[in-house]
This record gives sequence, structure tokens and C-alpha cells, in this order.
Amino acid sequence: MLRTAFACAVLLLGAGLGAGWLTHGFQVWTAEGARRLEVLQRPIDVPAVPVQGPGVAARDLHDLLAGGQQVTIVDFIYTHCESLCLSLGNTYQQMQAALQATGKDTGVRLLSVSFDPQRDTVEQLLSHAKRMKADPAVWRFVRVPGEPELQRVLDRFQVVIVPDGRGDFQHNAALLVVDAQGRLVRIFDIAEQQLALDYARHLAAGGEL
Repeated sequence: MLRTAFACAVLLLGAGLGAGWLTHGFQVWTAEGARRLEVLQRPIDVPAVPVQGPGVAARDLHDLLAGGQQVTIVDFIYTHCESLCLSLGNTYQQMQAALQATGKDTGVRLLSVSFDPQRDTVEQLLSHAKRMKADPAVWRFVRVPGEPELQRVLDRFQVVIVPDGRGDFQHNAALLVVDAQGRLVRIFDIAEQQLALDYARHLAAGGEL
């Protein structure tokens, strides 16, 4: 009887320790929550991979995000998408309008990164930007032409894309805030666009992480 009680106690202790490790001290209960907490605790450097985009002169993604003393909200899209990316586009249009409404440079920029370089050429991105009424002073589009380099970016931002075999992709989506040093510092849901915008403004104004 005593031996059984001791074994149960050991099992419960082991389960508790395992749950504590998996949930970062019982702070999060989903993989997405763990991802966000990890970024919050340890900002992630954006890789210096070559990018191309209409009106984009930067040699690589890190230079683009870290070279202008600006805070950038990044999302990942492909221009043939007719579902989730349209929601992201609508969200970006609203954030662009909010930034323009201030009548001054807030130090916050928007960037959409295509993960479909085969179809999203620079010309296609320019056409898409015009359809979305993107102001290039606020909202830019880029592609990562090399497949290995694109995978590095997706891995670093923990973006998951799965081809569906019909020319489209299943993918996750979020609003990713990159500080002026080119580090991913916070992740927000699409529905948290106001929080993302307020946080980016806070950083751009010199606020702490």
C-alpha cells in the first residue's frame, strides 16, 4: 500500500514537472502561445537574405527592416490567395489609413512578404500593391527569390505553409512586429491589429520592449 502511494506521488510529480516545462511554467497552453512567449523573451534576428520588390533598393531583408530607424509590422502572403491573405490585406489597408491619418511620419511601416516567388514576380507584386491601394511610403511588398533563403525566413518567423496541390497554400498568419534593429519582438493575431499598431508606435517613439 505504501509502495503504491509512493509510486503515485512520483508519477504526479513527474507529470507536474513535465507540464510545467511544456507550458513555460504554466504560462501558455498552446504551441502558438509558446511561440509568442519565446519571441517576447528572446527577440529573433531577421536573416539577411536577398529580397526583391517594387521600389525596394535594400540588398537583403535585414537591411530593409533595420536600416531606416523604423518599426515594421510584417505579414506573409501570396497574391493569388483568395482567403486568409485577403483578410490580411484588409487589415493592412486599415492600419495604413490609421498611420496616414496622423498626418506625420510615425516611424511605423508595413511590409508584406510573398512566400510564392514563382508567381509573385516584382511586376506581380507591383500590380497587387496597386490593387490594394498601398502607399509605398508606408506599405511595401517583397519576395525572397531563392527557395533555401525563403525557407530560412519562414523558419525564423515560424511561418508554416503547406501546398494544397491545386496551386494554393494552407498557412498560418499573424502580425509580426520587427524593431528598428531588425529583430522580431512581438507576435499578434490578425484580430489584434490595434494592439499591434499601438505597440509598433510605442517602439517607434522610443518605448521599451
